Amino acid sequence: MSRIWLSSPHIGEKERVYVEDAFKTNWVAPLGPNVTAFEKQLTAYLNVKSCLSLSSGSAAIHLALQLLGVKSDDVVLCQSFTFAASAFPVLYCGARPVFVDSERTTWNIDPQLLREAIIEQQRKNKKVSAIIVVHLYGIPAKMNEVLSIAKEFNIPIIEDAAEALGSTYHQKPCGSMGDVGILSFNGNKIITTSGGGALVSNNEALIERARKISAQAREPVAYYLHNEVGFNYRLSNICAGIGRGQMEVLNERIARRREIFEFYKKEFQDIDGVTFSEEPANTFCNRWLTTILIDERLGKNKNEEIRLHLESKDIESRQLWKPLHDQPVFKDCDAYENGVSADLFQRGLCLPSGSNLTEEDLKTVVYEFKKIFGRPI
Repeated sequence: MSRIWLSSPHIGEKERVYVEDAFKTNWVAPLGPNVTAFEKQLTAYLNVKSCLSLSSGSAAIHLALQLLGVKSDDVVLCQSFTFAASAFPVLYCGARPVFVDSERTTWNIDPQLLREAIIEQQRKNKKVSAIIVVHLYGIPAKMNEVLSIAKEFNIPIIEDAAEALGSTYHQKPCGSMGDVGILSFNGNKIITTSGGGALVSNNEALIERARKISAQAREPVAYYLHNEVGFNYRLSNICAGIGRGQMEVLNERIARRREIFEFYKKEFQDIDGVTFSEEPANTFCNRWLTTILIDERLGKNKNEEIRLHLESKDIESRQLWKPLHDQPVFKDCDAYENGVSADLFQRGLCLPSGSNLTEEDLKTVVYEFKKIFGRPI
């Protein structure tokens, strides 16, 4: 039996057509017709005015911070319960990430704690230059509350939709609601360009500015002239070709991941103490990863016991994100905690969720999972 991965790339024939065309026409460098077409697809899908494809989601966050004027010693409020790449770019700018814990419903940034963090940081005479909110595992954050707070204090929002392409909040696509949105097309995401990301916004001037500085900030003259620092962050035409094909099957990929979520939920309904993240009202979740929580009465560190057992059977699973405020690299950063993300980390587990999993794969995961609990197969 081959290894069952958590979320591996799912590539078909559509992608091959665009990649082969790039080779035939010798468009193998950054920029090109695939890049232009891919950006148009994303703009239309998210219903935003402008899009810039980039080499990674991290590059997109870094550019967003630069565009919003984040400076050395500024404060950026970051969701603590997420992958470190959401906060690392703050350090690239010489600014200070300040972490905000999650609320129970969506596992995303807690609006009440966010307000407290802003007020206290301002009392310390810190300039709060941006808020980075994440739609974790494809579940939309409480954006109405977050947007209201951001408007009240006049702080721009970077909307990290790296895990949430295809998810919606009150029928608005995730990534389209903040001042700037970011996407990731890493190999484990719902669609991939092998590696890549995007910056999206309804502020067209902002994206045009990003377009310049992402390509080494070269001035439009016949020789190489640079008046400011630039970055080499553009997506290659080959990778964009993969993205074009992936966009054509995005809705199919989302539908399959939602099917997988429902499959697990039905199969584990008889195991008391195993619960699934719910889909909040007025949202649509892409179910990038199926996540579960395991009640501690079933055993302390049960999630790790399950992970190790599955790993012994060549099945990849993963604990939920370890909160960033508990990461050594961020030990000197302020944090506003309520214990939610720490609890989720202690009890949570991500199950294999890739859209290319077969029915046999899923049955194998369920079989091995139920063995741990002594349940009939």
